[in-house]
Amino acid sequence: MTTYDTELILRTVAITGTRNTGHRPLTEYADLFDRYLGPFAHGHFYIGGAVGIDSLALLWLADRTAAGITIVAPGTMDQQPVEARQAVARTRDRIAEIVELGATELRAPAYHARNRWMVDHASMTIGFPHATEPSTGTWQTVDYTAECGKPRLIVPV
Repeated sequence: MTTYDTELILRTVAITGTRNTGHRPLTEYADLFDRYLGPFAHGHFYIGGAVGIDSLALLWLADRTAAGITIVAPGTMDQQPVEARQAVARTRDRIAEIVELGATELRAPAYHARNRWMVDHASMTIGFPHATEPSTGTWQTVDYTAECGKPRLIVPV
């Protein structure tokens, strides 16, 4: 493997994070994304297409970078919350692909399958867990990343 191959692999990032983002002003998320997503802005991001960190990261990446973006829905985009669908519609010209995994019931197993799909397709994961939520999909995704032997960056919000 060449240095170029290594750099290319390290530029595919799965983003996972809390849906609860109302406890910080939007400017703080922009600062966090600038610091922690910015270094990977020439790569490709896999984002879950939900509200909270997913939608905020999507809007930030689409507005401030040339990064490739793939949205991954556990079922279909029509099943996603209105706010998430609006973020996707607003940035549609910047989204390279929308993957709909086709789950009929949007319960924990469907979200876990979506998160595993993103980790399996990325070379690393950046997680933005809410500090007071110790057992969530964000942590399960970060743990799965570790089980896969891939790097992960945890940025508590």
